[in-house]
Amino acid sequence: MDAIVAERPSREISAQAETPSFLFSSPHFAIEAYGVFERIRTPAVGGGGADSVLQAAVDAALARARRAGQDHPIVVGAIPFDSRQPSFLFAPKTHRISAPRMATSAPEAKASVPALWYRSVPGQSGFEEAVAQAVANFRDGHARKAVLSRILEIEFAERVDAVAILEILRRQNPAGYHFHAPLPDGGVLLGASPELLIRKIGGSIRSNPLAGSAKRVAEPEEDARVGRRLLQSSKDNFEHRLVIDEIRRLLEPLCAELRIPDEPALMNTPTMWHLSTAISGELADGRLSALQLASLLHPTPAICGSPTAQARMLIERLEPFDRGFFAGIVGWCDESGDGEWAIAIRCGTVNEMVVRLFAGAGIVEASDPRAEWAETEAKLATMLRAFGVEREIAQ
Repeated sequence: MDAIVAERPSREISAQAETPSFLFSSPHFAIEAYGVFERIRTPAVGGGGADSVLQAAVDAALARARRAGQDHPIVVGAIPFDSRQPSFLFAPKTHRISAPRMATSAPEAKASVPALWYRSVPGQSGFEEAVAQAVANFRDGHARKAVLSRILEIEFAERVDAVAILEILRRQNPAGYHFHAPLPDGGVLLGASPELLIRKIGGSIRSNPLAGSAKRVAEPEEDARVGRRLLQSSKDNFEHRLVIDEIRRLLEPLCAELRIPDEPALMNTPTMWHLSTAISGELADGRLSALQLASLLHPTPAICGSPTAQARMLIERLEPFDRGFFAGIVGWCDESGDGEWAIAIRCGTVNEMVVRLFAGAGIVEASDPRAEWAETEAKLATMLRAFGVEREIAQ
C-alpha cells in the first residue's frame, strides 16, 4: 500500500486549505478531497459495460483535470441505490491520498446537543406489515429475497457538526469504511460501513459481501454463542448464499482467477455479528476500472434482494420513501482504474439540525417480522452511539 501511495503524489495542499469536500478512509487508504474541479451527474446504470457512459464521463473529467495541472487526478463521491438516478461524483481541485490513520477506541459519545424529536418511517407496525407482505410474495414464487429498510429522523436543537460525528464514528468503529460525502441537497452522507463492494488495485480485486446478521450482547460467553448461532443459521446462510452466487455470476467471466471460500466466516462490529465472505481475484483484463466493476455489481442482493429486478419492484412497492443515497455506494477511482467503493450502510444524512439514519434487513421466506424490526433497531445503534443518543426511540 505504501508503494501505491508513493506512486500517486497529490498536489500540495496549503495549511490554510478549506474544509475537505469529501473524506473516505478504509484499512488501506485515506482520501481527503478539497474543492470541486468538475461534477459528474451521469447515472451508473449500465456502467459496468465496455461502452459505459459513466466511465467515459469520468475519463473525460480526469483528462481535463490533468490538463489543468493536476498530477494524479481522481474522482470521488456517491452513487444512489437506484443507479438509474443521477450520480453525485466530482473531480476535486486538490486531494491527498495517504495511509489510514490508526484509530483508537473512544469513550462513549455524549450528546452535547439535545434531540427534539424522533420519527421512524415506517413505524414498527408498518415495517412488520411490509415484511409480512414480502414473505407472502416469496411464497407465491416471485422473488427469493428483498431487503426492506426504514429511516429514523431526528431533529437536534442546534446544527450538527458532521465532521466531528465522523471522527466519533471512526474511533468507535476503527475497522471498516468511513465516509463524509456531499449530497445534491447541500447535506452530507456520513457513515461507518463494514461492507466493501469492490477494491481494485492493478489487476487484483477484492470484495467482502455481508448478509446475515445478529445483535451482539455485552456478556462475552453469550456473545460468542450469538455468533455461533448465526454461523449455523439455515435462514441466514440461505440469505448469504444468494449474495455470493450473484457476485460469482457477475465476476467469474471477468477473472483469470476468482477465489471464493466455500463457507462464510463471522465478522463483528461493536454492535453486530455478520456472515462475511472475503472474495479475491485477478482480472483477465486489468484495464477494467473499479468504477466499472462497482457499477456492474451494484446493487447486490445484500442491499436489494434476489432476483434483482423483482426485489427492486418489491422495495418500490413496500418502502414509503425513496432511498436516495442510502444503500448506494461511496468511494473513489483514479486514471489507472484503481479505487475502492463501499456500500452506504450504517449511515445517515446530516442537513443542518436534521439527521436521517438508515437501516435495513434482508427478508426471506423464513423471516419473522418482529425479529426483522429488532435487527433494524440493532443496526441503528452504530449511528445512534456516534450522536450520543442512548434513549429508546418512541414508535
